[in-house]
Formats: sequence, structure tokens, C-alpha cells
Amino acid sequence: MKKYEIIAEDIASAIQQGLLKRGDKLPSIREIQRSKLVNASTVFQAYYLLEARGLIVARPRSGYYVAGPLHHERLLPHSGIDSGTPTTLQVSDLVFNLLERIKDPQHIPFGSAFPSPLLFPLKKLADHMASAVRRMQPHETVQDIGQGDIGLRRQIALRYQLDGKATDINDIVVTNGALEALNLSLAAVTQPGDSVIIESPSFYAALQAIERMGLRAIEVPSHPAQGIDLVALERAIQQHQPKACWVMTNFQNPTGSLMSSAQKQALVALITRYQLPLIEDDVYRELYFGQQRPLPAKTWDQEGWVMHCSSFSKTLAPGYRVGWVSAGRFTEKITRLKISTTLATSIPAQLALANYLAKGAYDKHLRQLRHQLMLQQLQFSQAIHQYLPAAVRFTLPQGGYFLWLQLPEALDSLPLFQQAIAQRISLAPGHLFSSQQQYASYIRLNYGHAMNEAHVRAIEQLGQWMQVSRI
Repeated sequence: MKKYEIIAEDIASAIQQGLLKRGDKLPSIREIQRSKLVNASTVFQAYYLLEARGLIVARPRSGYYVAGPLHHERLLPHSGIDSGTPTTLQVSDLVFNLLERIKDPQHIPFGSAFPSPLLFPLKKLADHMASAVRRMQPHETVQDIGQGDIGLRRQIALRYQLDGKATDINDIVVTNGALEALNLSLAAVTQPGDSVIIESPSFYAALQAIERMGLRAIEVPSHPAQGIDLVALERAIQQHQPKACWVMTNFQNPTGSLMSSAQKQALVALITRYQLPLIEDDVYRELYFGQQRPLPAKTWDQEGWVMHCSSFSKTLAPGYRVGWVSAGRFTEKITRLKISTTLATSIPAQLALANYLAKGAYDKHLRQLRHQLMLQQLQFSQAIHQYLPAAVRFTLPQGGYFLWLQLPEALDSLPLFQQAIAQRISLAPGHLFSSQQQYASYIRLNYGHAMNEAHVRAIEQLGQWMQVSRI
């Protein structure tokens, strides 16, 4: 390890062992310099690394202080119910009604599914867009219909290569956001009446897609830290013979769970053994807070059963609606479905993103984005500790931008949502995340927007309502 990493690990170990506690002031830069015989830049690097991991926080004109770890009793225990029964869904009305009420930009955006657009290099992307349009040749408007711009597919394949997964650019289909990639993947392997395995809780777009296609959902429990329960998953496969499995392996929405590499490898081995197509929804993977980007389950896919879906909407270019699927054995069918539905994805948007990635600016942007999101998570978690009732439990994900909160059992999140929305505070009630509405006493909060005084007051107000509701 480098010197700054050794210093950071020593301090992190002291925090984890309780030798340094929340709120303790760390030694100054000069003190560490003298004791470790290193220069100031080395100490700054160590403190920056600890800050990026959420363990310390800088206070202007005061120094660095211990920020974590959070008290373990506040972390959410295992949740999720193994329903054991395929369910015909009727969730869209609820989803649309609730989402319609949280779109107002004047609302505090805790219920939003997107991070702040201010976090993205929109001006630089606009410059790349303008340049791409000026240089675009007439034949480019039609030559990449179907699978998408070859330059962008090459850049996507290179990012897989960085993770050690050699990927043929001909296996990649560019789509209108990850949602189209997910829907095309689902359509490629199912027929109306088929059953599909999903996590519980699950992203509501998965529930909507299953409902729209006339499919049935099999909910399998998912641990809020470790992801889908593989034992329950195999049991569901054996009992129901599903046609597909839809899973978020990295920073799942809404819980923020992260499957370990060993779990992902076991997941791929399991679905390969049963020849069960796996739709891997992986839009948050680049938003990790640790030292290394987590691998997708696709990494261990040797036989092409995994359809890995992602996009640039959450990490770089919201509104451009450019996603993709690395489709394996299903590439040809997905390409035909793409052509027969939306035909193509915006060529100028693809060219702009391909050029931006080729210039090497993406990873620098991602480092800044991850750092900001990590700091915002810390600020939100501190506000929750300060203002919400002690009985409230919540996850502390290692990436992404969602917190999953478990309210006291007596509290229903839907009346809380209605009370909050009337005061221009949005949140996502747990009812959205299950076909059987198992999570009535849960809410999802978005910390992807910079914390300000209005946000702090909103969390304080939520805490007051929760206290009153419990009395």
C-alpha cells in the first residue's frame, strides 16, 4: 500500500474499534506530518480517502472530525417476505398517482428517483453534442439503426474490459435508457402468463413492466445489505419454473443492498444450472463509495444467460436517455425487438457520449460525483439521527443515493406521504415497492440533492409528524 493508504487504514481501524468516536477531532495535518514523517500532500490524500469513505468530515476553519461509523442498532435488519405464490399485478395506478404528485420542482425532492441535475457536466456534454452534430455524416443517421453507434458500443465494451470482462461490441444494444433495455430483455424471454422472479422489496418499474406484459411476479426476499436470498431464489425456481429473474446486484433500489462478488458468482452459477435468463438491472454501479467499483454478475457469465442493463442517466447524462444491454445469447432477439418498437436511439446523443468517453473525462467526473454523494449521505444520516424518532431504522448503503427507512410498525407511510406532500415535501412510500404492498411502514429517501436548510427543516418536520402519529 502507498503511504497515504497506510495512514488512512490506521485511522479507519481506530474508528472501527471505537478508539476514535463520532465527533472526535483528528490530529492536524502538521501533527500527522511530524509523527509519520511524511509531507502534507500525503496526509491530505489520506484524509480525502477517509472522507470519501464517509468516516471523517471536514469542518471549515476547524479541522477534521470522526463522522462514523453509524450506530449499528439503527441499521435495518433482514426484511422481505417469501410470498411463495405468483401474483398478477395491479400496481400502475398507485405508482402513477404517487409519482405525479412528486414531480413538482418546488417540492423537497426526497421522493425523487433521480439525483440533482446540478451534479452533472451538462455544459461540457452540450459542447460535445454540438460538435458531434456538426461533424455527423448523412449516412450515420441510418447505419447504426438497431444496435446503436459503433463508437459508443466500443466505449461501453472498454469499460467492461476494465472490469476484466471481455465483451464483444456486437453483443451490446444501445437503448433509450436502461428502462428500455430492461423491458426489451423481459420481452425477449417471456410470454403473457409467464412468471418472473423479482426481489422483495423491488423497484416499482419492474412491477409495472411485469403488469404491462401480462406476467406474474414471484417475490423473493432480499436482505437490505446483502441482496437477494439465494436459498429462497432456488426454492422459487424449483417450485414455479419462472421464465426470467430480474435482480439489482449493486446498490439496489430501494434498499441500497450490495451483493458480494461471491454471491454474484453463486447467483450466475444458479441461473446457469437452471438455464434461467437473468436480467441484471445495474444502473447505480458507478456510484460506489469504496475503493473499487463492484463487479456486475455478468462478469461470471460464461454461457450468455445474463442480460446486463445499464445507462448513463444516473451517472452522467440525465435527459439524454441513453442506455444499453449486454445481451449475450439474446442479442439477436433483443435487436429485432428494438427495431420493431423504437427503431433507434438518438444518434446525436450517442455521438456526444461516445466522444465524451473517448476524451477520458468520465472517470474524473465520477470521482467528483461519488465524493459529493457520499458527503450528502453522511449529512442525511446525521439529520436522521438528530430529528427522527430513535425507533426508526435505516440502511447505510455503500453507494447509490437512496436511504431505506423502516418506521415504527404502527406507522403507515401512505398517510405520512399525504401529509408531507401537502407541505411540499416528497418521499416514496413503501407501498410502491411490492406487488403485495408488504412495506407499508417503510419509506425511501433520496439524498442525491445537496442538503440545505430547507432539507434539514423537512426532515425535522417528518420527525415531528412521526412522533405525533405514535402518540
